[in-house]
Amino acid sequence: MALRPVQVNIKALDSSAVGRFWAEALGWSAYSPGVTTYVGPAGGPVWPDPVAVCIDVVPVPEPKTATKNRVHLDLATTSAAHYAESVARVRALGATPALVGQGDVPWTVLADPEGNEFCVLEPRDIYQGTGPIAAVVVDCEDPRAMARFWGEALDWTLHEVTDDLARLRSAKRNGPYLEFLRTPDVKTVPDRVHLDLLPYPGDDKAAEVARLRTLGATDLDLGQGDVPWTCLTDPEGHEFCVCALP
Repeated sequence: MALRPVQVNIKALDSSAVGRFWAEALGWSAYSPGVTTYVGPAGGPVWPDPVAVCIDVVPVPEPKTATKNRVHLDLATTSAAHYAESVARVRALGATPALVGQGDVPWTVLADPEGNEFCVLEPRDIYQGTGPIAAVVVDCEDPRAMARFWGEALDWTLHEVTDDLARLRSAKRNGPYLEFLRTPDVKTVPDRVHLDLLPYPGDDKAAEVARLRTLGATDLDLGQGDVPWTCLTDPEGHEFCVCALP
């Protein structure tokens, strides 16, 4: 039994505009099958995508209030020219520089039109072949503890774990990494960005949720009511959802 990350959930005042931004930033397409805006590879909406971790932009009435999100995306580039072109392109789409205490670094920290931070990375060998999203990065206090929980929760392979960083990726070695980065700040408000997980065909969602609780996940009531997904938090309080198969 295991789960797989299928999408990054981003809350937005204007979900259509934020969805269009991310579609153009990633070279993907935006689809609006219902209330949310789904961003995935071109060619028509596929859910779940067999390789990519896609984006689902959900409309909410509240603006971003946290100084810095505790979950963000790192975008991959393949060359110095691609890096420069990518930064220029997302700036033209409405991204703005963001200061998160990064200092003098070789990558560029930006924010989308509603202030959600992301990084455009300089070319790195480790991220060649991930697609446009190099990694989903989660700030945390204890990467080793996060590696234990998420390594048990997912079928992804642990590639690296230190006191400062834990890195997992699909066992098939495709799509982005999931990384847990040690940071000095602590979580104070609900996450604006979170992961949505999905069981594999034939697996029982209720059993998976029960298994997560034994690993240290906690039920979360956001006023969601009777919905087909289950809201939980990991041992450090990061929200995530377990979705149901269509």
